[in-house]
Amino acid sequence: MAAQASFSAAFAGIPVTGTVMRSEYHLSTSELGFVLGGVLLGVAMSEIVWGLLTDRYGDRRILLTGLLSTGSVLALMAAFVVPSGGAVPSAVLLAVCMLFVGLLGGSVNGSSGRAVMLWFHDRERGFAMSIRQTAIPAGGAVGAALLPWLATAVGFRAVFAVLTAFCFVTAAAAWRWLHEPEALVKPAAAGAASAAATESVSPLKRWDCWRLALASALLTMPQIAVLSFAGIFLHDAKDAGLVVGSVTILVVQIGGAAIRVWSGRYTDRNGNRRAYVRTIGAVTGVAMAGAAALSHGPVLLVAAALAIGGMLANAWHGVAYTEIASMAGAQRAGAALGMENTTAFAGAFVTPLIIPAVLSGTSWTVVWSLVAAASLLAVPLAPGGGKPGRVS
Repeated sequence: MAAQASFSAAFAGIPVTGTVMRSEYHLSTSELGFVLGGVLLGVAMSEIVWGLLTDRYGDRRILLTGLLSTGSVLALMAAFVVPSGGAVPSAVLLAVCMLFVGLLGGSVNGSSGRAVMLWFHDRERGFAMSIRQTAIPAGGAVGAALLPWLATAVGFRAVFAVLTAFCFVTAAAAWRWLHEPEALVKPAAAGAASAAATESVSPLKRWDCWRLALASALLTMPQIAVLSFAGIFLHDAKDAGLVVGSVTILVVQIGGAAIRVWSGRYTDRNGNRRAYVRTIGAVTGVAMAGAAALSHGPVLLVAAALAIGGMLANAWHGVAYTEIASMAGAQRAGAALGMENTTAFAGAFVTPLIIPAVLSGTSWTVVWSLVAAASLLAVPLAPGGGKPGRVS
């Protein structure tokens, strides 16, 4: 969880410094989007490769490699890619560095998830994976609270240096405590997942795994849409103050994290991960459709609908990640989680690009309607039936 949070503080925290970054690096708004999109693009490009390497060399080696290499890039950025003495690094150089942060940091996602698969039994994995998944909003919250203040008060050298320290400290902890002793790995990987673990077909060649991964990309869109644009919508279209937008996002983050942890425990006990993912897609779609219908209504009602939709859109992560890894088997979990992360981050990357384009030609009602449609499309796409971790 700490490893995941360290990387999340970077990819979710740096964008919050966007206003300061635009000023300090003399960027246009389009250049800023190009720079900030580099991290998400890097993650989406590298996840499957890192997943395959994790299956081959083990989660410990890949996790340490990812943390140390990402920390090294951030250290180089702190030393050489900051405005200093009137010299300002180019947008291209900054974007390339951000791309490498994503390319290397993406290794943390699959390797930490595979560690969960090896260390926990099937009836514990959903809960454990959901706890690990809360590291994404938790790390993002730390980054969002700390990095803008550092950027304003001290400068971007301090921003990148602190993120470097996060990676190196977590790497030291992983080196000390994260191991794969055979005496513990074998029992944890056996039992309920033994049939899946012996599955000979790579998850990259299985349509049921791709169905879940693609459904996850669609379910990521309402989450990113609410986090990125709910505040802008409430301010521009509803004349709401900063407090309303901030409280809406705060409810989404805190409520979503709580539901995410609860959902892992709930599906472990009931063995209904696939049905749960489908249900979340349906109810999220209904909530976002409600936000679309209320887009011209009272501000508190539409804010409540967006908060509910955003919380629900956060609930499925741990469950879907656990299910796709169980479907592939613990020994192929890295590749499966690489698929899942690739599609999820691709959905996160394209959503902020699509929404402004749609909004420029239509309205917020159409934007929230399309977000609702994405959630609803995930319902038939996600695989259904069967026991958790078994091929349908």
